[in-house]
Amino acid sequence: MRLLLFTLPLLAAAPASAEVISASPTGFEVQEVVNLVVPQPSAYAAFGQVGQWWNKEHTYSGDSARLSLQLRPGGCFCEPLEGGGGVEHMRVTYLKPGEQIVLTGSLVPLLYQATAGVMDIRFERIAGGTRVTLNYRAAGFARGDGDKMAPLVDQVLADQMKRYRTYAAGAPKPDTLTP
Repeated sequence: MRLLLFTLPLLAAAPASAEVISASPTGFEVQEVVNLVVPQPSAYAAFGQVGQWWNKEHTYSGDSARLSLQLRPGGCFCEPLEGGGGVEHMRVTYLKPGEQIVLTGSLVPLLYQATAGVMDIRFERIAGGTRVTLNYRAAGFARGDGDKMAPLVDQVLADQMKRYRTYAAGAPKPDTLTP
């Protein structure tokens, strides 16, 4: 039992796998994979609490607590802004509760590049927990710089998934941790 107590935190801290699958001037595909030591339903529910783990540096408002993700078909990954404005970052286009979420939309700064994006998040039961695989594909770069954007988007999504892993494992909210 004592070995299990020491091993679980180590598994939760295992590094995420981040990869640019492909990149061209007109589009790219990136993939992030994290293994969690929580059951599949818990991993899925934690992903839906995006405002608890998303990095505030990658929001319009500077406040990740404003973010919400409605886990239902047509649900919005949205961020209200001061003065009544807001941003629809992505929309849920396919949902299989506990197993898969597919979002469509272009994450900033891709929104301004006239791109279309698909984010496919899969939750797979593995020994001791859940493997979460996030695959994001974006295409349609008007300026032809998709290959230059791919490593930047990969870096940002790798950070988000690292923060998600920390949150899903039951650790304090990532912004409250000391560097």
